[in-house]
Amino acid sequence: MKININGWHLLLVISLLLSFFPLVWMVSTSLKETGQIFSDFLNPIPLPVTFEHFIHAIVTTPMSRFFFNSFFVAVVVTLFQLFTSILAAYALTQFRFWGRQSLFYIIVASMLIPVLVTMLPNYLLLSKWGLLNSYAAIILPQLANGMGVFFLRQSFRTIPKALLESAQVEGASDWQRLWLIVVPAVRPMIVAIGIIFFINVWNEYFWPLMIINDEKMFTIPLALQLFINSEGGTSWGPMMAVATLASIPPVLAYLVVQKHIISSFLSTGVK
Repeated sequence: MKININGWHLLLVISLLLSFFPLVWMVSTSLKETGQIFSDFLNPIPLPVTFEHFIHAIVTTPMSRFFFNSFFVAVVVTLFQLFTSILAAYALTQFRFWGRQSLFYIIVASMLIPVLVTMLPNYLLLSKWGLLNSYAAIILPQLANGMGVFFLRQSFRTIPKALLESAQVEGASDWQRLWLIVVPAVRPMIVAIGIIFFINVWNEYFWPLMIINDEKMFTIPLALQLFINSEGGTSWGPMMAVATLASIPPVLAYLVVQKHIISSFLSTGVK
């Protein structure tokens, strides 16, 4: 048994190192001189360290605009997804109506549908409405998220009914019970899901690529393509510099609330 455990540990360590390699290579490449990127490919330590790629990326592109676009879209979509998920989860747990369970199954089933399947219909609809190359085009198709409804429903079900019934006796409306009792009780889960939503939207590439061709509306993932020239060459240094900068917000967001994320999903699974 001891040999098996050690073997699994070794496998996990190797897997961890392999998963970290792209991240290490990205940061290392962004700090290397142009001539060292491929001549010293396997060396993860950039010597000498240079910030020329970061300066080049910031000077030659409207990087502040790209970051603003990404932050704005990610924050708005995250807030809307949380809001709709909270309302839907509360309705599914507290209200009794015909087809409630079937509706929940439909929401869960929607999580299994690949995003690529819905891209073309969404594109045609937004094109008909004249919303291409706008914030609305990026935001509207992402206003709801089945994953949030699923996990919040599980959390809401753990709240004692007696607590909500006593609040109702005291004259609290459904709206008050939701925001004054239910939401504070499951705040760690809401924070965890919110961070996951934020990271997913921040990293979104294919949908903005499909509907945005105005450079002023580019998000950070789209900005990376600016470092690929028309002849097919790639400015790896500046591209990795932008990718490194783009990785900082989601990494920081996850590190800040990682305990909430782990504990929330573990407690939901146990309950």
